[in-house]
Amino acid sequence: MFIISGLPSLECRDTEKNLHFASKYPEIKSLMKPDSNLIWIVVLMILTQFVAFYLVKDLDWKWVLFWAYAFGSCINHSMTLAIHEVSHNSAFGHCKPMWNRWFGIFANLPIGVPYSVSFKRYHMDHHRYLGGDGIDVDIPTDFEGWFFCTTFRKFIWVILQPLFYAFRPLFINPKPISYLEIINTVIQVTFDVVIYYVLGIKSLVYMLAASLLGLGLHPISGHFIAEHYMFLKGHETYSYYGPLNLLTFNVGYHNEHHDFPNIPGKSLPLVRKIAAEYYESLPHYNSWIKVLYDFVMDDTISPYSRVKRHQKGSVVLE
Repeated sequence: MFIISGLPSLECRDTEKNLHFASKYPEIKSLMKPDSNLIWIVVLMILTQFVAFYLVKDLDWKWVLFWAYAFGSCINHSMTLAIHEVSHNSAFGHCKPMWNRWFGIFANLPIGVPYSVSFKRYHMDHHRYLGGDGIDVDIPTDFEGWFFCTTFRKFIWVILQPLFYAFRPLFINPKPISYLEIINTVIQVTFDVVIYYVLGIKSLVYMLAASLLGLGLHPISGHFIAEHYMFLKGHETYSYYGPLNLLTFNVGYHNEHHDFPNIPGKSLPLVRKIAAEYYESLPHYNSWIKVLYDFVMDDTISPYSRVKRHQKGSVVLE
């Protein structure tokens, strides 16, 4: 069963920590500004996938799937983490929230499935109420924890992670559909139809397979498990300091990110450097591949290995 915690919400604890950090490390505040480079990186990634859509349209199916996993999966998974950055308004800043929402919809195009707007709504809840029962959809369902408990079943669970992330909100914390989600869906479906009619079925399959494979059994997907699964008792959030941060907008710096969600990923290594006395003593990872291996092979770890909180007081959802 899940590890039940009586600790206060992460929002309360982070507020106290941030006040302490702000007084001790005032230079951290200067990092709380948009990352304009994010815009150009996303545009370049989208153009790269557009070229890939064209190049795969006449390949044999085996090569379509090969390149979807070997190349497209890296781009599309990286793009989901660019959307993660945009959800925190890191592209245009907090003074232009709608610019960030529209840019997120634009970044969503090569993923093939409407994702950006819904992710923003649920991800803010994740930050405010980490592990909140019935709120944080990052927490696996009771069925996942009960059923995927053997080595083989956990292996299947890792492969199917994108499907669980897609459908879990409908069971844990369903929300009314917003007009932006409708716009996101209409634009995405229109784009998919254009790809199909202009470039053909192979380009469309490449795009969708790149997302499904890249978010499933893939080295980058180790971050899903590395971030909050309790491999060590008493430690709920872990950072990763390996080379794949270069492809993932430093999402591996996860303790730093939860402490300062308003700081773009590019500046999180500076947070660690400035507050080294705090972060260097925390347990962390250097390999997401090893995290995946340990999760599957260790009988003491399962989807149940998460802290779940029963929220007290009023809850303000995104």
